[in-house]
Amino acid sequence: MIRIPRPSRRLGPLLDAFRARVGRDPDGAWFAPGRVNLIGEHTDYSGGFVLPLAIEYGVLAAVARRDDGRLRCWSLQEPEPADLRLDELGPGKVQGWAAYPAGVAWALAQADGGAELGGMDLVVDGEVPAGAGLSSSAALECATALALAELSGLQRAGALDRLGPVELAAAAHRAEVEAVGMPCGVMDQMISMLGQPGHALFLDTRTLEAEQLPLPLDEAGLRLLVIDTRAPHRLVEGAYGERRAAIEAAARVLGVAELRDATPAMVEDAADALGDPGLRRARHVVRENARVLEAAALLREAAPDRLGPLLAASHVSLRDDLEVSCPELDTAVAAATDSGALGARMTGAGFGGSALALVPAELEERVGAAVLAAFEAAGFRPPEVIGVRPAGGARRVA
Repeated sequence: MIRIPRPSRRLGPLLDAFRARVGRDPDGAWFAPGRVNLIGEHTDYSGGFVLPLAIEYGVLAAVARRDDGRLRCWSLQEPEPADLRLDELGPGKVQGWAAYPAGVAWALAQADGGAELGGMDLVVDGEVPAGAGLSSSAALECATALALAELSGLQRAGALDRLGPVELAAAAHRAEVEAVGMPCGVMDQMISMLGQPGHALFLDTRTLEAEQLPLPLDEAGLRLLVIDTRAPHRLVEGAYGERRAAIEAAARVLGVAELRDATPAMVEDAADALGDPGLRRARHVVRENARVLEAAALLREAAPDRLGPLLAASHVSLRDDLEVSCPELDTAVAAATDSGALGARMTGAGFGGSALALVPAELEERVGAAVLAAFEAAGFRPPEVIGVRPAGGARRVA
């Protein structure tokens, strides 16, 4: 019932697919992971704190150099390939799934002052469930970024050259914001590049200062379950932009550069000026930042079993103050908690996608069964329950 991915099994079929499409062997293959955000939702675009972890699910990319200035892209999950000219790439120039690797190629050239990438053939295979809120787009961007940087000489295999992982994450983030047009924060790309096995990443999204914090789930007798609700995203892009605009407006009302600089008292004292929903939007971000700091402190104390109340409070805030949950997410969280999870919450941008639950190991199957039963009783599509562990970041695998 609870599935754990095995990305290494996909490498052979991907290399075969590359040969079938391109007619030769790739120069290499790269993997970049998706992520689960343990806590710290809708804080990364306001200079706040987040605590994500990389997961075993991700995107594999087989890539080979070309010398004709073209970027040819295939995906094993998408029917349409793309054949693009590198000198014609830019914001809004490419539509569909290929906008992500094309945006990365454009951003890398910009980051290196107009570097010539030469051209690439790229075939990708993704195992991050589409629409699950586990950051499949960042995984695709980061796998592409690492491959293109290494093959073009911007980064040497096994040794940093001109672009390190933080710079590559920044280029991938620029691709999503400017080339694709999604106004996201930098968390997803940073954890995809910097993830370490057995650790969560405490990230200050203003300074990009990062701290690897041990998350010893097995040693603590815990499991982290992701519940992909398979709920369709409800106006996610427009609603996401609205939430971001409201949070930025609240910062202006409070007279701070970003809500990361505000305190709970400042927010409550400005209730009339903020109005509704401005007050609730600001309240979520300020309190969520405090929850991330508290969660990070618990991990430093080797106390992951005490995270449950913080996860529960985060979900209530996301549901009631930020209003980004949905019936499927609320059902998943309630069923997991009622059946023994220490805590549960929605994860990702919301309006669909996934919830996560921190569960004692001996209750893993019971919690998964309870979630499935609750969805059936509510008349929802069956969810998928996925077991995840903190995994490593983007890397070359062949």
